[in-house]
Amino acid sequence: MDAVDQHIEQWRTQRPDLPLDAMATFGRLGRLLGTAGPAIEAVFLRHGLTTGEFDVLAALRRSGEPFTLTPSVLARSMMLSPAAMTNRLDRLEGAGHVTRTLDPGNRRSMLVSLTASGRATVDAAVTEHVANEERLLAVLTRAERETLDGLVRTLLAGIEDGQT
Repeated sequence: MDAVDQHIEQWRTQRPDLPLDAMATFGRLGRLLGTAGPAIEAVFLRHGLTTGEFDVLAALRRSGEPFTLTPSVLARSMMLSPAAMTNRLDRLEGAGHVTRTLDPGNRRSMLVSLTASGRATVDAAVTEHVANEERLLAVLTRAERETLDGLVRTLLAGIEDGQT
């Protein structure tokens, strides 16, 4: 029995009329995030980044040469407001990881580009990040990981598409 089972058992005693399976699932997902989240964030901190800053650098790096996107594309990909993206870009530009230039194709827009420093930082961070996530999932077999990934993908798609 884990901590979630204990909470669910207490609820079953107090509210036997409620179906509590969903509460147990989301309780475990929340505990997983609360436990794994700091271990993941620690990797980014070792590279001088917050999780949000890593996300911006990673989006630019994944985009391929010339590692350039508009702030609006970045914000949409991360489900952020323009103001939140501006704050992240300000910090990353101050650290020398990105540059912002006027878009020659649209003078009302800016282009955000990964610098050599930004590329080196994100490459080092993502290498350590992937190894860390592999370590965190090492308690599962390959088949269990594939099953978990498929189930979480289905759940996420249903919630994001408003099917639930």
